Amino acid sequence: MIENLNPKQSWALLQDNPAAVMIDVRTAIEHSFVGCPPNSIHIPWKEFPDMQLNALFVAQVEEKVSDKSIPILLLCRSGVRSVAAAKALEEAGFEKLINIVEGFEGALDEEKHRGNIDGWRFHGLPWEQG
Repeated sequence: MIENLNPKQSWALLQDNPAAVMIDVRTAIEHSFVGCPPNSIHIPWKEFPDMQLNALFVAQVEEKVSDKSIPILLLCRSGVRSVAAAKALEEAGFEKLINIVEGFEGALDEEKHRGNIDGWRFHGLPWEQG
């Protein structure tokens, strides 16, 4: 089952459950230059420039998280790619999957800028520059 939590709920879960893992499914460029939550594991779902699906995604997650009952939180830019990644992990037998709605940067505002409405950074949660 895939659960949806907002960034604040996701941060609380990570604090309350030290076994939980956050996987940042954004591209390497997003992860490095836009920033990322501390201790997140970067495994891209798709990769720049052609945004091809990472065919090794599930295997790479399995390398990092061998216990399929551990909660895995999935983060992308706005909460869309992370849903697709969660579905792939669900099909592979992972049991506790959490999509972080709003993502790291959040939705576009009226001027087509991210980070002004919602998202991990908008809520003032910890992050670092890569």
